[in-house]
Order: sequence, then structure tokens, then C-alpha cells
Amino acid sequence: METLVTNHINDSIPLEFILLGFSDQPWLEFLLFVVFFISYIVTIFGNLTIILVSRLDSRLHTPMYFFLTNLSLLDVCYTTSTVPQLLVNLYSTRKVISYAGCVAQLFVFLALGATECVLLAVMSFDRFVAICWPLHYSVIMHQRLCLQLAAASWVTGFSNSVWLSALTLQLPLCGPYVLDHFLCEVPALLKLSCVDTTANEAELFLVSVLFHLVPLTLILISYAFIAQAVLRIQSAEGRQKAFGTCGSHLIVVSLFYGTAVSMYLQPPSTNSKDRGKLVSLFYGIIAPMLNPLIYTLRNKEVKEAFKRLVARVFSIKK
Repeated sequence: METLVTNHINDSIPLEFILLGFSDQPWLEFLLFVVFFISYIVTIFGNLTIILVSRLDSRLHTPMYFFLTNLSLLDVCYTTSTVPQLLVNLYSTRKVISYAGCVAQLFVFLALGATECVLLAVMSFDRFVAICWPLHYSVIMHQRLCLQLAAASWVTGFSNSVWLSALTLQLPLCGPYVLDHFLCEVPALLKLSCVDTTANEAELFLVSVLFHLVPLTLILISYAFIAQAVLRIQSAEGRQKAFGTCGSHLIVVSLFYGTAVSMYLQPPSTNSKDRGKLVSLFYGIIAPMLNPLIYTLRNKEVKEAFKRLVARVFSIKK
């Protein structure tokens, strides 16, 4: 591994960071490049397809698909904030990221991660209203409320990122400026600080609890009421249909919160850095790829809407 260029803006702000990533296993880098490149293409195509289908098919102009569109847009931005830089570093022998690029990646990654936590809770509330109060669903989940809930998710996520990024970036850093990660994340940057980071680590833990456990608790409460409502349905077909509308969301919630909580809330261990890389890969790259597949494969309405869109495109060409 080459040494870092020693030019500095000042004593604590470097011009660039070395991202170690997977450089300790160079034989894996080409394979990882291919896997992540394919994953990125699938993620972009799958999520953009859901956005287009949801917007172009009037039958999907409902709160559920409005929030799903927000989730797909978020996943496109989420994975784009990390994968292109990761691919460049896997392909190149000079595995660096500029200070400005690191700051931008840190801010966007934190913002979108927190936004997704809140948005998944909002989506569970939508399912709660749809199943527990079906006759009042259109009255409660009106367009204005949907816009407010979506906006609140984005604003909350980006506000959290402004605060957490500012707390992290104000710390003086000591060289060598080497991040044992494939992206700029708070835990990796804290390890480069010249001062005690106990307060910052406590703040990171607090934010992790706030944005992971609180929304997850609300989701579990929502699904407890949903389960009660579904069990009161007399017909087996009705129960299956009700659970079917929630199945995709439950799988996505399990994937996202399970990996995120395991990264930030487990106590440190000797293999915590490798665990952190794997978990970051999963919820930052793999989960955004799986989300559209889960919603498409398990959702009859999305599959039918996609078929109608394809048929419309071919009819126009004729």
C-alpha cells in the first residue's frame, strides 16, 4: 500500500484519506468489483422501475406506493453515495478519497440512513391504518398527510446528518490518514481523532438508539395491532390477503433494521471492524438491491402494473 501524500490544508485536515477497504485480500478485489457492479446496476434498474411504474400507472396512485416510491428514490441515492467510489478503489491501485468527497459521502450516507429508518416506520403506520381502519383509510391517509409524513422523514434524516457530521468533522485528526473501511463512516473517522472521543461515541450511540430502536418499536407496535385485526377476520382468504399486503414491508424492515442494529448497537469485539464492513455492505448495497425485488416478486399489483407498462411501450413502438 502506498503512503499517503503529506500535503495538508492545515495540521488536522488532510487533502485525502486512504480507504483500506478490502486491500488486505487483493485476490478478492476483482470478484468484488464484478459483484458490486452487477448489484449496483440491478439496484438502479429495479428501483427506477418501481418509481416509473408507480408514477405512470394510475392504479398505483395510493399512499402505499407513494411511500414505496420514496423508498426506491432513497435507495438509488443511498447506494450511489458509496458504490461508484468503492468500484473505483477496487479497480485502482490508488485507493483514496478526497477530504471533500469524504465529507460529502459521510453527510449523504448518514442522512439517507436516518431517513430510511423513519420512512419504514411511516410505511408501517400506513399499513396499520389500511388494515385496522379500512373504511377510514382514504380519509386519514389523504394526500396532504402523505406529503407531510414523507417530508418529515427526509427533513429528520438530513437534520440528524447535519448535527452528527458537524460533531465528527470538528474533531482534530492525526495521521496517518488511513480509514480501515471502504467508505467514510463516523466510527472509522473517530479512530483518527487526536483527542478523546468518548462524548462523540456516546452521541453516536444515542442517535443509533433514537433512529433504530424507536422507529423499530413503533413498527412492532403497529404490527401487533395489525396481527390482532387480521386474526379477527373470519375467512382464511381475507387473512392471507391482509398479511400479503404487509409481507414485503416486514421483510424489508427485518433486513434493514437487523443489519443496522447489529452494526451500531453490539458491543465492540476483536472482529468488530470486519463485522462493520460486512454489515455496511449489506445495508448500504445489498439491501437496496433486494428491496425492489422483494416488492416486485411478492406484490401482484406491481407485477401487473409492470406488464401493462411494457405492453404500452410496445404498442407505441408499433
